[in-house]
Amino acid sequence: MEQKLKGQIAIVTGASSGIGAGCARELAKAGATVIVNYPVPGGKAMADAVVNDIIQNGGMAISHKCDVSREEEVLEMFETVIGQFGTVDILVNNAGLQKDAPFTEMTLEQWNFVLGVNLTGQFLCAREAVKEFLRRGDTGKSKSIGKIICMSSVHEVIPWAGHANYAASKGGVMLMMKTIAQEFAPKKIRINSIAPGAIATPINHDAWDTQAHLQELLKLIPQKRVGQVDDIGKAAVWLASDDSDYVNGTTLFVDGGMTLYPGFEDNG
Repeated sequence: MEQKLKGQIAIVTGASSGIGAGCARELAKAGATVIVNYPVPGGKAMADAVVNDIIQNGGMAISHKCDVSREEEVLEMFETVIGQFGTVDILVNNAGLQKDAPFTEMTLEQWNFVLGVNLTGQFLCAREAVKEFLRRGDTGKSKSIGKIICMSSVHEVIPWAGHANYAASKGGVMLMMKTIAQEFAPKKIRINSIAPGAIATPINHDAWDTQAHLQELLKLIPQKRVGQVDDIGKAAVWLASDDSDYVNGTTLFVDGGMTLYPGFEDNG
């Protein structure tokens, strides 16, 4: 792969597995030094496995523990990374989770937990990244002084019964992303989102773990395949590179056509 991100420092949150791990690997292939963030002590082994895989394939990476919903931990992560590597050039705001329940049974704890990680976590990390971009200024490594990629979902536009907290968090990510992109575009900072559809990861394993489940899922995907994490990782590389320099404040849907209303593919 062409080293489009050579010499750049990238933080990928929630990168010990799934989409985050896929993004970390692809960014490293493109030349970035990647900080593989993981949230809990039990995730260190998984994060270190991603780091080792990157290093064995000729890339550079380290792991770093941080719960993105906790301000003090986010501040510490950015301070540590900047202290070790001098700056941050790219943030992939990927950390996210689900705590599903019917709306009338959803607890405040479930609501706050999902919003805390999926939305507040993205706010905290984006804020610190923007502050660092502005502090550091133009280094000549990229046409932009900094790039942020927020991991959204097709559910920023598709309602999802039984997942009110998750859908609300992703709708919030969409408008937060657009608002801060508008604010900082004049400062040469680019902020965009990726909205994955059905991607084969542990978070949705029960949607494709059997042939019957898979066939039901494929009814929602016009392209008739489940996405893979490298589909998202390659999109992240493009959004972080100068190839997308005139792309700012938009959501890139990587969903096999899930947002094309597949129920109408046979005239409804």
